[in-house]
Amino acid sequence: MSSFAAQLKSSQLLLLLRVNAVHSWRRLLAVREQSSLLTGIIALFVGGYLVLAFELFYHGLQFIAKFPGLGAVLTERLLYTLFAFLFALLLLSNLIISYTNLFRNRETAFLLSLPVSNQTIFNWKFIESMILASWAFLFLIAPLLVAFGLVRDVPWHFYPLTVLLVGLFIILPGVFGSALAIAIGRHLDRKNFQILLLLLALVLLAFVAFWWKTNPVDDDLLDKRTLEALDRLLAKTRFTMFPFLPSYWLSGAVLQWAEGITNNAIFFAMVLLSNTLFFGSLAFTRFGNLFYDTASAVQSRASSGFKFNFLRATERGSATPGFLEKFFEKMVWLKPDTRAIAVKDIRMFWRDTTQWGQSVMFFGLLGAYIINLRNFTHQLSSPFWIHAVAFLNLGACAFNLASVTTRFVFPQFSLEGRRIWIVGMSPMGLARIVMTKYWLASVASLAVTLGLVTLSCYLLKMPWADVAFFGAVITVMTFALNGLAVGLGVLFPNVKETNPNKIVSGFGGTLCFVVSSTYIIAALALLVFGGGGLHGNSEWVTASIIAFVLLSFLIGWLPMKWGLKHLKNFEA
Repeated sequence: MSSFAAQLKSSQLLLLLRVNAVHSWRRLLAVREQSSLLTGIIALFVGGYLVLAFELFYHGLQFIAKFPGLGAVLTERLLYTLFAFLFALLLLSNLIISYTNLFRNRETAFLLSLPVSNQTIFNWKFIESMILASWAFLFLIAPLLVAFGLVRDVPWHFYPLTVLLVGLFIILPGVFGSALAIAIGRHLDRKNFQILLLLLALVLLAFVAFWWKTNPVDDDLLDKRTLEALDRLLAKTRFTMFPFLPSYWLSGAVLQWAEGITNNAIFFAMVLLSNTLFFGSLAFTRFGNLFYDTASAVQSRASSGFKFNFLRATERGSATPGFLEKFFEKMVWLKPDTRAIAVKDIRMFWRDTTQWGQSVMFFGLLGAYIINLRNFTHQLSSPFWIHAVAFLNLGACAFNLASVTTRFVFPQFSLEGRRIWIVGMSPMGLARIVMTKYWLASVASLAVTLGLVTLSCYLLKMPWADVAFFGAVITVMTFALNGLAVGLGVLFPNVKETNPNKIVSGFGGTLCFVVSSTYIIAALALLVFGGGGLHGNSEWVTASIIAFVLLSFLIGWLPMKWGLKHLKNFEA
């Protein structure tokens, strides 16, 4: 009987995998038929990223390897640190996506009503969540590992072994993330989960900001004992060498195999394999009933806990204006219907923990880095390096903003769902609703990006004229990137899907990120080429700034114009 049950479960899981694989393949074919030109542009961008990333990693590793005695030590520490931080980010990503996929997903609720075992449903959702959380990780490290292999001149079998090890590695944060999601869903309601996640994010960011400080090294130590100076500079990365971290096993296996020490490499690989098999089999055989009990508790739980709400109910059951309504009522220059849409969007954003949780992490880590600029600004005495760091900070903030707009702003129109026609029949109309979403997203993101860039310039002790210049640049880029995301979100909607992750993973979301990244690279190239408006008043400076403004205007205005035109004939 147990053999039959196991066979039935495996057949059900294989059926789910096959159906979703066929569906994904058909969607990919549909994307290709939709626009061959745009598909070619995306393929060109992906290929270009892989080539460019490989070249940067390859030449960077070659440069480090030229230092005798230091190159190998520094490269090894970089790999240990990289995989340790990627493991932490994978764990957080799996936690957020697993919580949404297991307990806030319509497909999961539908599968629970079918004669499908709880374990099979969990296994499928676990696989789906792990893929969604890990594909970017694989895309990021592939050029690095290839470049590392070529610099170290490793044998051919290094590459298939590394692929196998990375495949084993991504399973562990998936298991731990899903276990944490089940634990949080079982013992915390939505509001307590939000507050706990927010507090944990703040504590983590405070820890990074105030603990992760550079250790200054004097010139005498640099001249006499380079290894000791390097050890002091890398003192804060020693935790990545902890032997019980999965990232340590992966890094140890990769490094030992590259050095030809196969016995140690096989040992680390076996440690990683044994832990993956143990925790993976535990998840695939024992988490099903825990998942079902937690899903039942989440769906049946009344709203309780921390009473932080934007809408306060009275004893008679009627709703009185809460904090958010009172705040927007003071904005008398906005029409009542515009204020209502803004309140609704903000409340929906707050209710979706996966959105603001990832937003806090995106900009919080960048903020922690910028705060730490004060620890080494005294080492930046050259105006060239000060402006170089300022432009790098501008680029980092812009790419973070591109990720946020693609992930959260692009799917806003699609998340209205099939009932969007009801909203379209209102006196407000779809065009004003889209414009309200645009201005709300632009103002909210500008408050974060402008604050981070201004703080960065202030910590670099730049003149106020330079601070104003960088503030104006990030303001223009913020409105342009939000216009691009909103416009493409209207042009490529997916009102049938309720999961923002799947909406963003489609053709439109990919195109949005590709165009956003290309725009940021082009804008930074123009500003750096023209001196950024910081040196002299030459014609090149004026031309570069004018070109940047025109490029930003076209990137933000054209998609919005086409999107608003598309709304006239839009059918949900």
